[in-house]
Amino acid sequence: MNWIPPTAVERELYEAGLRGDVEAQLRVLAAEGLFIGQPRHEVDAEPDMIYWRAVTDPATGGRCRPVLTRGMLPPWHPDWVFHEVTLRWLAEFSWPDPAQWLAVNGGTPAAVHLPASPQHRAVWRRYYAENDRTTGNRLTALHTGTLFGPLAFGLACGGHLAVANGVPWNEVGTVCRDYTTERQSLRESWGLTDHPGWQRQMAALLDYSNSPPEPEFALQVREQLRRHLGELPPADLWRETAAGSLQDRCAPPRIVKEMEELVRRIMRYEARFRADGLLPEDGRVATAAAYDYGRATGLARWGLAARFCNPQEAEQAIVHAGALSKAAYRSWGEFSAGYLLGRVLRFDDEEYGSFYEGALNAHRLLMEDEGSPWRNIPWS
Repeated sequence: MNWIPPTAVERELYEAGLRGDVEAQLRVLAAEGLFIGQPRHEVDAEPDMIYWRAVTDPATGGRCRPVLTRGMLPPWHPDWVFHEVTLRWLAEFSWPDPAQWLAVNGGTPAAVHLPASPQHRAVWRRYYAENDRTTGNRLTALHTGTLFGPLAFGLACGGHLAVANGVPWNEVGTVCRDYTTERQSLRESWGLTDHPGWQRQMAALLDYSNSPPEPEFALQVREQLRRHLGELPPADLWRETAAGSLQDRCAPPRIVKEMEELVRRIMRYEARFRADGLLPEDGRVATAAAYDYGRATGLARWGLAARFCNPQEAEQAIVHAGALSKAAYRSWGEFSAGYLLGRVLRFDDEEYGSFYEGALNAHRLLMEDEGSPWRNIPWS
């Protein structure tokens, strides 16, 4: 058989099907998001409604209700979108005809057909309740997705976000998260509701002007001193030069004092990075541009899922983000440290909480996992 399972999920379903192991299939389904397709105009009209229609299953000739696992989603289409649901949602759905079956990945080698009587659906609920689900913080890939070349490099620059969201790092197409979730998230977190807004935010990320300018100013002062001195400047000289530059520009005393404290914060974060293995013993962060470039890859994927852009626009933005990243850094490790510094300076406030720990976990997975793009796609 020449079929290549797109992800481990489809492989496990296929192997369990060969064994006739329904329990193993249910364990897999209980741990994963499942997807229901629907015309986009219907979802736009009623975002809170899911119309899950029965179809005739060509394999059995009977009526069934179809769902797909992530790896079996079809190519992106502007007018056909997906809802992500769980096995519990399917179990609690009001099945009008108990004789209908659940068809997962119908017509594929990873197909699963399950009777959906009330008794069977009670079993689905039990498997869902017993499953220890992890919704994020995992590194996954589509084996049929992009693995090499400029597009893969740009996608790998979004690795932190792919790990955090628990989605394949190398997929551009149908779904990052589901359509309604993505649109809601972009509206609430980015203020995005349409294509022009997506374009403006993307341009700002690729221009490295979405992040606050103060951290980059401080970092560039240190780099200029390093080039002038031929070595890293002492901490006091760096702090005094950064603050003095603002003072010379007639910045208010409050702004000057904030710059002094920002330099101290950067030094404390870099010390923590070195302790946690994010930086070598003598390492530093030369620029935090990676935070905007990595999010540019994420925004391209999210915008595509939300239908705020088309595949060509998304891929162009991802390739551009990768090229900018390659020009700004010398390695995946340097890129990752820059991404983390930009992230924690904006959100963590030296708490070393979820904003730090989540990104650190992603860094370690991406640097250490044998299947990671950072281990398989060369930087240069």
